[in-house]
Amino acid sequence: MKLTIERAALLKSLGHVQSVVERRNTIPILSNVLIEAGSGAAKLTATDMDLTIVEEVGCQVAEAGATTAPAHTLYDIVRKLPDGAQVELDVQGDQGQMRLKSGRSTFQLATLPKEDFPATQANDLPQAFSLQGKELRELIDRTRFAISTEETRYYLNGIYVHATSGEADSDGGTKHLRGVATDGHRLARFEMPLPDGADGMPGVIVPRKTVNELRKLIDETDGGIEIALSETKVRFTFDSTVLTSKLIDGTFPDYERVIPSGNDKMMEVDRKAFASAVDRVSTISTEKSRAVKLSLADNTLTLSATSPENGSATEELEISYQGENIEIGFNSRYLLDIAERLSGDGAQFSLSDSASPTIVQDAGDTSALYVLMPMRV
Repeated sequence: MKLTIERAALLKSLGHVQSVVERRNTIPILSNVLIEAGSGAAKLTATDMDLTIVEEVGCQVAEAGATTAPAHTLYDIVRKLPDGAQVELDVQGDQGQMRLKSGRSTFQLATLPKEDFPATQANDLPQAFSLQGKELRELIDRTRFAISTEETRYYLNGIYVHATSGEADSDGGTKHLRGVATDGHRLARFEMPLPDGADGMPGVIVPRKTVNELRKLIDETDGGIEIALSETKVRFTFDSTVLTSKLIDGTFPDYERVIPSGNDKMMEVDRKAFASAVDRVSTISTEKSRAVKLSLADNTLTLSATSPENGSATEELEISYQGENIEIGFNSRYLLDIAERLSGDGAQFSLSDSASPTIVQDAGDTSALYVLMPMRV
């Protein structure tokens, strides 16, 4: 195998594939990236056995072939080469080494046989539909912060993506594609009109690592993203990249039961002013609880926090509220996380009492809904 490639193109592709590779690997081949040179392009593949990424990048191929090289080391070398450099990768016979040459720099990297690299063919994935890059970015950004990191509740370690039937939906009959994440303290739900081909799709839980890698990859993608899935795997295809992942094998809880339906006290507040006030007042709260109390009276919200070590803080905000007085406590970090995900100027809180879950939404946009459990203050 012998190829010449522009440093920026190689760096971009290596940046994408190497982040899938775990730093601590008990299986040596999984630390490597598979490089396959063919007609005018090189195909880079990396996997951790659950998540596989394949990316194609244009190059000059003098001699077709394939090898595997240490992913992180190769990435670090290319990253440190000067801008605009040409990089030559060369493997001769079965020497077990790949030579990387660029300008006056030469590196010899240990390789492993390409035959040892795990086969990464995805089985037939019967359900297929497409989303625009912007739509998928929004679905991820509005929900992933609520993914649980508690490994014992593994079925909460991802975003639950499913199609709704339409009957129970708020707009009476429109079917939606929904993403839901929860860690037991808060719940995030985002929905969009169901794309063609997604009707009848199985409800799937996309793992946290897959969600995070996918979000990085689609940051600059505005075109269509092809999504194919079965009950055990999902594949995302866009630009010159294919990302294939196992799904979490578990049952996502009936999240609809957590969303309260009788919250009759409505508060509207300026989102940015609210977030800034929460951030200031929470400076006083203890690192462990991060508790902030919200006291609602006629058109006035008083935020307060106290701690034995730091003292106390209060701040008043003008709001739209005409219900009975209510006091309720929340984790300030969770309030800020939700405020950051709202896109409009106004945040709407639907409350019941100081011990019941609260619903938070954009004042003018119902596509995203957040449920927050209160805490004792």
